Amino acid sequence: MDGNLPLIEDSWAPESCTLPTAARPLRVAEFDALFAASVRTVERTATNSLRLALVADPQVAATAAGLVTRETACCSFFTFTLTATGGALVLDVTVDGVHEAVLDALEASARAGAGAR
Repeated sequence: MDGNLPLIEDSWAPESCTLPTAARPLRVAEFDALFAASVRTVERTATNSLRLALVADPQVAATAAGLVTRETACCSFFTFTLTATGGALVLDVTVDGVHEAVLDALEASARAGAGAR
């Protein structure tokens, strides 16, 4: 992990996140709930990119879209791309090189959620 980018204890959120501290555990819980209910597979496509195959459902798509839209408001280093095509729903997550440790922790959370189903 990059020593210049500390993470908040028990969370994948970096200290640089602009979301109020009290709201951070709630946001992490929202991601954890999405991961546990909807992640089918997790694939690391590059050191700075992650691909999550989600359950192809309109409600899952709406939940994911709302969540990632709010996340980019406080952590602008994330780029999320939600793609629905051919009966599949995929969420691609990309970060800059400085925030790869955040992506590592998000990946671990997604894998834990996928394994919980």
